[in-house]
Amino acid sequence: MTQTTITPDGRITRDARSRYRSRAEGGAHGAFEAETRAQGKRPRAEVTVDRAPAPAPVAELLATEAPVIIRARRMYADDALVQLVTTYIPADVADAAPAVAQLDTGQGGIITRMSEAGFAQTEVTEDVTQVPASAEEADALGVATGAPLLTITHVGRTVDGRVVEVTQHTLGPGWVLRYGVPLS
Repeated sequence: MTQTTITPDGRITRDARSRYRSRAEGGAHGAFEAETRAQGKRPRAEVTVDRAPAPAPVAELLATEAPVIIRARRMYADDALVQLVTTYIPADVADAAPAVAQLDTGQGGIITRMSEAGFAQTEVTEDVTQVPASAEEADALGVATGAPLLTITHVGRTVDGRVVEVTQHTLGPGWVLRYGVPLS
């Protein structure tokens, strides 16, 4: 199975072809933890959870103006901060799967908790864009304000097309994103 790799100089290749299937391997609490451990690194996340309105573009994707659960995380490989991640979950989904609003979401992370509550994600779309680093992002990731950063917007949908998760990953320097498309 393909996997995400981290080279000795810190370059991270995020292999989207397998990452969501391996999110519980070895008792991991999500894909990042499973991938980081597989590379012999120590994963760590600083997590805050809040209930508040989502930014307008996210609220539009979630089809709600109501407050949502917001999981903000700083993700580390050993002691290196490698990405800033913010996840938005509709309140009714979080009410049905209350562990998604906890600091520790358990083995397999929020995707597994949602699935157990009847909100299995059957389709994921990820848009990758380049954005200028805000002052806060620049300070956290060690780049200049305005420096180009890659952002992945992950949108998870159920079998009926409902968006139950929007996650924005802002990546530090040195990332490579790998995607594969079957041709037959």
